[in-house]
Amino acid sequence: MTASCPFSPKELRQLILQHQGLLQPASGKAAVAQVLQQISYVQLDSIYVVERAHHHVLYNRVKNYQPKLLDKALQQKQSFEYWSHAASFLPAEDYRFSLQRKLLLQNGNNHWFKPEQQLMNEVLVRVEAEGPLKASDFAGNNGNAGKKNGAWWDWQPAKQALEQLFMQGKLMVARRDKFQKVYDLAERVWPDHAEHQAPTDSEFADYLIERCLQSQAVATVQQIGYLRKNMQLALKQQLKQQLEQGRLQTFLLDGKIYYYRPQLALTNKLPNKVPNKVWLLSPFDNLVIQRDRLKQLFNFDYQIEVYVPAAKRQIGYYSLPILYKDQFIGQVDVKADRASNTLLLQHLVLDEQVRLTDALKAALTKAVVDYASFNGCDSWQLIKANSDIRQWLLERL
Repeated sequence: MTASCPFSPKELRQLILQHQGLLQPASGKAAVAQVLQQISYVQLDSIYVVERAHHHVLYNRVKNYQPKLLDKALQQKQSFEYWSHAASFLPAEDYRFSLQRKLLLQNGNNHWFKPEQQLMNEVLVRVEAEGPLKASDFAGNNGNAGKKNGAWWDWQPAKQALEQLFMQGKLMVARRDKFQKVYDLAERVWPDHAEHQAPTDSEFADYLIERCLQSQAVATVQQIGYLRKNMQLALKQQLKQQLEQGRLQTFLLDGKIYYYRPQLALTNKLPNKVPNKVWLLSPFDNLVIQRDRLKQLFNFDYQIEVYVPAAKRQIGYYSLPILYKDQFIGQVDVKADRASNTLLLQHLVLDEQVRLTDALKAALTKAVVDYASFNGCDSWQLIKANSDIRQWLLERL
């Protein structure tokens, strides 16, 4: 029989924050690699109303983070780009586990579209001969989609071929050039590429369990296999085996079975103190990306409104969840006005029950100032906010 949760709601929240690397920022030359190992992946996203999501996630976990630190980690082979539940930067140690999806795609599975093998072969030959190339290198002479010297390719089919070769593992992303992927042969980007063997289904299931519990502390089988196709059976078998071996324990919370490592229940694993800090989190942050989990464990109902029609948005186009200590207290829609170097707080909404203590005011002010600086902004401007906090914030402009 599954036991009830051995942790109080507060303890559970703090354990998750600790495993997410938020309570103690990493520092030093290997800080980015350390964070990637801890939280398993950092999701890429192209939205650029503020600094992009992958940099934002690391900013909240690496002391004095700058985007060049991620570039350096990629150059030093501490990380690589591939698919997790979405396009991501992954820790170097996980390279072998990227081969599972690659082999499935090589053996006939489709990613987004049906591959055109002849086109892929010709693209691969060109990359092999010329070295690293971007999709735009396959465009017409005027830089627009079209024929190049009467050849077979135009920009869009070539881009699809490049992406399919990347997903199959024959190409890798050598670097990003103004966010455009620069592709090269896998063996040139990752020299020991050929030495790795793809994991079995049970090995891959074990990997998913380990990475999820390492980064999230507790999880259901659905959360462990989040957006991983055809893995539920292997995961359930591996979870059952680990339970029988004593490597896992379970508890029941709101009708859902959560798995965790036995050592998690030791009192010395609990955080000593959560700092008086506000985190402005990316909509794609590892802590908030699974919305149902977020709602159950943190009682925070969050939706990014990028894809919601403007007239129906409640907060704004790109709203950041606001975490204070171990609780979510609201959201703020943000935009970096790069012409004036000003961070715009276009709509700041705190939950009605939030008490504006002096400690919260100080933490929120610091969070806004620091986040503005991270975005290259030397000032910030409040556009719209709850009536009870508007005057206080305006006094700090």
